[in-house]
Amino acid sequence: MSGSADFLVEIGTEELPPKALWTLASAFGAGLTKGFDAHGLAYKQASVYATPRRLAVIVTALSLGQAAKRVERRGPALTAAFDANGMPTPAALGFAKSCGVAIEQLERSETEKGAWLIFRSVQGGRTAEELIPSVVQTALDSLPIPKRMRWGDTEHLFVRPVHWSVLLLGDRVVDSTLFGTRCGRETRGHRFMRAKTFYLSSPSAYLPLLETEGRVLVDFAARREAIRAQVSEAAVAAGGEALIDSALLDEVTGLVEWPVAIQGQFDARFLAIPQAALVSTLQSHQKYFPVVDAGSGSLLPCFITVANIESPNPKVVQAGNERVVRPRLEDAMFFFQRDMAVPLSHRLNDLGAVVYQKQLGTLFDKVQRVKALALGVAREMGADAATCQQVGRAVELCKCDLLTAMVNEFPDLQGVMGREYATRQGEADEVAWAIEEHYQPRFAGDVLPRALVSQAVGVADRLDTLCGIFSVGLIPTGDKDPFGLRRSALGLLRILIEQERDVDLR
Repeated sequence: MSGSADFLVEIGTEELPPKALWTLASAFGAGLTKGFDAHGLAYKQASVYATPRRLAVIVTALSLGQAAKRVERRGPALTAAFDANGMPTPAALGFAKSCGVAIEQLERSETEKGAWLIFRSVQGGRTAEELIPSVVQTALDSLPIPKRMRWGDTEHLFVRPVHWSVLLLGDRVVDSTLFGTRCGRETRGHRFMRAKTFYLSSPSAYLPLLETEGRVLVDFAARREAIRAQVSEAAVAAGGEALIDSALLDEVTGLVEWPVAIQGQFDARFLAIPQAALVSTLQSHQKYFPVVDAGSGSLLPCFITVANIESPNPKVVQAGNERVVRPRLEDAMFFFQRDMAVPLSHRLNDLGAVVYQKQLGTLFDKVQRVKALALGVAREMGADAATCQQVGRAVELCKCDLLTAMVNEFPDLQGVMGREYATRQGEADEVAWAIEEHYQPRFAGDVLPRALVSQAVGVADRLDTLCGIFSVGLIPTGDKDPFGLRRSALGLLRILIEQERDVDLR
């Protein structure tokens, strides 16, 4: 079938997991194009869209059918196809029957290698309407969903319950059923502001109709940039600059369909909490964007939240968010004050109650091993006696913040809070920074520890981890590395190579 038309597929669901939204949408688009390629359906481009309640793909200029193709089958040799009287043998008759034609319709092919009966025909391709349902279902079944769910009394499995589906090829609905829902041409608007269905005349009407009538900004990238712009503008209005973390921006984009940035305030007394802890509270727990002074970089007592509704009374939304964040900040203040009451060094012996790995002992045992290693590493790096003393002190304290209430509540602050507490409790700067920096690099492309003390502790900690875990047989496999040994090895090598430290690892 000749010609082409735009194609739209939309899967309407309950709220999808925000952190995985773009991954799911991208995989859906890739699965569709892979299926169309496999079936020989040409297209111009595929555009992927995603909101908390839908996954959608628009494929422009999709072929309406497969191209016709020539089919050629070789039958028996002529010597076996006809007898001495020129009559067809059972072999020839069987071949003609398998091709669905009379013996007279077969052709003869003669080459240097011999002569055979040949069946040639032109086979028409299947239409896009026939192929689309299976291509879409295969793409959905292949999505990277760790755990699928079942809903109602059905046997269907997906990441979230499916409420509607759209399959539109040009101006025609593709007859199909997905996850128990009949595919049609009706999409749905914003759950609160436009809770009704909208008729789609064609795929090209999808984006403008939802934006103008449905109050849904379907384009993930456009929605992300709208959030960035609104948050930045609100922060400037508050007299500062927004801290816009890329991962948080993606997550918030996956939480809203119609973003509206709203500024909120909190009590200035909470600024006594270490800035890293305040930022983590606002970002991790509340999904807020902190605001800092553009000059000094210090936090201001305000934040920017992104609502999923255009409220006629934004002050009410603001007050609600301010009321919700207050207990979180009170908790952080309580944890911080309780932690500060106990010096880090007093927690060292308590590490003996925390198992590191059952065959390798406790965290206290690990600290003792790392201390001996770190002193040797420091000497190879050229450290003097005073620096070696700082290395030993840093190792003693480097795991102590794991027992603090703040790190228990915010695990991503390990090392950071240790450095904060050590500084406030009078430890030397090199020692305090080593508590944080010995974890660096935490990931590919991360910064490296700057000072020799931090580098020596970081190298020794990784050496102990690598040698210890390998020694008890917990060697990483192709898909499992629970102790992060690959990351430890790469971090170790980066420190030595990029910081030009000549250390004999053996």
